Order: sequence, then C-alpha cells, then structure tokens
Amino acid sequence: MADDYRVERDSLGEIQVPADAYWGAQTQRAIENFPLSGITFGRRFIRALGIVKKAAAQANRDLDLIDADTADAIVAAADEVIAGEFDDQFPVDIFQTGSGTSSNMNANEVIANRAAEILDKSIGERAVHPNDDVNFGQSSNDVIPTAMHIAADEAVTKDLLPALDTLESELASQAEAFDDVIKTGRTHLQDATPISLGQEFDGYKTQIQKGISRVETVTDHLSELALGGTAVGTGLNTHPEFPTRATEYISTETTISFQPADSHFEAQAAHDAMSEAHGALRTVAGSLNKIANDLRLLASGPRNGLGEIDQPENQPGSSIMPGKINPVIAEAVNQAHKQVVGNDAAVAAGAAEGQIDLNLYKPVIAHNFLQSAMLLSNTSTVFAERFIAKLDANEAVCETQVDQSLALVTALNPTIGYDKASKVAKKALKEDATVRDVVIEQGYLSPAKADTVLNPETMTHRGILGESDDQADDDDTEDTTDEQ
Repeated sequence: MADDYRVERDSLGEIQVPADAYWGAQTQRAIENFPLSGITFGRRFIRALGIVKKAAAQANRDLDLIDADTADAIVAAADEVIAGEFDDQFPVDIFQTGSGTSSNMNANEVIANRAAEILDKSIGERAVHPNDDVNFGQSSNDVIPTAMHIAADEAVTKDLLPALDTLESELASQAEAFDDVIKTGRTHLQDATPISLGQEFDGYKTQIQKGISRVETVTDHLSELALGGTAVGTGLNTHPEFPTRATEYISTETTISFQPADSHFEAQAAHDAMSEAHGALRTVAGSLNKIANDLRLLASGPRNGLGEIDQPENQPGSSIMPGKINPVIAEAVNQAHKQVVGNDAAVAAGAAEGQIDLNLYKPVIAHNFLQSAMLLSNTSTVFAERFIAKLDANEAVCETQVDQSLALVTALNPTIGYDKASKVAKKALKEDATVRDVVIEQGYLSPAKADTVLNPETMTHRGILGESDDQADDDDTEDTTDEQ
C-alpha cells in the first residue's frame, strides 16, 4: 500500500522507505544490500554514534558553522539516540561496507529526521540535512573509529571493570574464609605438597587483580579519538578547532577523558589500539577459564571425585540422573572464554588488514570487541555471585586426602635425604600406608619428630623442616644420624 512507505532520495535516485522509519535512502539501500547475518549493532555502539553526532553539532554550533536552531535540534535528537529511544531504527547488518559508512549514514538520517520533527518539519523532506548538517565536518572514516573507541572505552570502564572488581572481591573473601583449610596441592594433576585452599583462592584473586590492571592500562590508547581527520586524516572541510572542541564535549558526555588522536592518519588507517585492548580482554577470559576449570575439578564428585569444595546447587544437572548437580556456571564461563578467543582472532585479523589510508574492517572489529566486553562483564558478575560466593570447603575430605598424600615425603628431604624419602613413598604406596606410619616403622623418625616434620600446616609456609627444628629431641637426632 502507498501509505506503507514514503519516497526518499539520495545521489542514486529515489527509493521506497517504510513510512514510519526515521532512517532514509542510504540506510534503506544498506538494508537491501547486506541481508547477511541479521546481526546489528547493539546499545553501546548506537549510544556512541549518538555521542559523536551530539558533540559534533555542539562544536559546529560554537564555531558558527551550523545554524544554532538546527544544531540544537540535532543535539536534542542525538540525546534521544544516546538514551536508547531509537535503537530499533538502526537495522544495518554488521557485515557491510568496511568503513561503516552505512551505519554512519543510518545515524545521520535518523537524527536528521528526528531533528526535523523537533523543528515541526516533516521527516523525509531534509529540513535538517543528514550530510550537510548532522555530518558536517565529519566522514564515516573518522566517525566510526571514534564511535568504536567511545563504545569500547565505555564498555570496559563502566561494565567490565566493575564486574571484575566484584569477582575479585568475592575471591578475596573466599581466600580469607578458606585460609585455615589445608589440602593436597596438585601439580601435573598428581599429589603435591600441602597448600591451603585459601592460598589457591589468593592465586585466583591475584589473577583477576592483574587482569584489571591490564585492562586499565590499554584504555589509554582507546582514549585517542579519530574525529576531525575526515576522509584520510588530513581534516579537510573541518575547522581547526573542531577536533578539540568535539572531544571535550565527548569527555563531558561520557565522564571519560578523551583526547584527539596523536595522528589522525594512524587512527583511521590502523586499529592497533582495538587489537591491543582486546588482547587484554582475551587474557582476562583465559584467567576466568582457568579458575572455572580448577573449581570444577575441586568440586568433582561429590563422592568419587576430588570433592574438596562443595559447589552451589544452581539447577538440576541431568534429565536422566536424579539428584545430579553440575557446575553449570563454571561451564558457562568456559564457553564464554572460547567465544572471546574466537572474537580475538577476528579483531586481530581485522586490525592487521586495511589498505593504505583506511582500515576496512571497522564494523566487525567493533562488534566483536563489544560482544567480548559484554560477555566478560556478565560472566564475571554471574560467576562471582552465583558460584564463587556460594562455594563451601569440604574440610573433612581435604584433611583425609592430606593424611593420605605421598607428597608429604618432600618435607623429609632435609632430615633423612631424598633417597630414603623416596623409599618411604614407594613403601607407603605399595602397602597403602601413610607416610608417617612408614617413616616411623623404618626407624627414620620418632613419632614426635614425625609429627613435627610432617605437619601439613607448617608445609604451607616458606621454610626448611628438619634436624634444626627446635622441637626435635635428642633421641630423634640420634636415630636419624644412625640411619644416615
């Protein structure tokens, strides 16, 4: 029906646009040209586009380059885009022109038509022009990388880092709670010398702390904005003060300190900052994956596995085995890691491409980065609140396994030597006996000295256990000397 659409025009001619759409001709062409994935930009990137357009209008108004009423209408329309009121008006597929021109024009057309409404004009009549007004002093080649950095920096600063803080806090809390729980250490998945459960969780906490530091470090390069470089970085058709003024407005809007790029040529031709930053995200994802895998192993069982920690009962684990509980949250963390690794490959490959003065992988770089940031933010929060915080130590199992551990012989080395300690371990394994029982039976140590040297809690601290121990009595020393 004729009422279902309106006719809009661009440099290629007329095209039908849905009557209720705020987008225009170029967006409609992109919809028809790129029916590839059905994946469109999300909230963070659309918000960033609105921020760029608002800041540009404010700067151009200050510089008397756009009529004040028009600029104010653009600012008001951009505010609505920033707030998420027009997210459904951004239908362009991620897989589009590599500069992101279609998404830039999508923003220009939506904001131009909404600004026209604000000025009591009709949409589609270009009372506010998408190119001459909304895009004044800009190019897709500097708008899209600017939006990429704004969206990435906001996603990291406002979503990911707070989520990682939550996770670090829960791990620190459990490290303290489990400090007195002594368990068997494991290297190569084999029994090793004792460690406290709290010490293991302190390691996890430190992993996240260092991940936070890595992410904070890479935001320095994300804070550089390409805006003002226009087509190839030269700033053609842009006022000399435009980059600084617009960037100041962006900083105010986001409460993040941004500055114009050191080199607009680098900022548009390469996206090394995005690749570097995503590398930090990939590293954090690896930390989460390692922690999740460890906790799955420690909670395995509950009767025929390690069973050193009790996992939360988040949901039934099986459709056929009644009562089975699986580490579903940890498994989701593992899967998120795999997605982030895949995204990292896409970001790294895209950032390494592009020819001469423009990188042509902007949309796919932006999409994959923002998906990783969102995924890690949500995963970290859920992991912290629905798994880490609800873990309990199975102290009885930990104590039993420590008593049975053959790795306790390590503490015997300074007292009876490596060779005799090795014989103790082999005899204990063969006879299914404890190290303590065998070392006493063989006459290497008295019961009192064995209790001192083989104290699991003492083994969790730096030091050498042996003949110099103050608690060793004369008989102990004499027995040991005779044997040696």
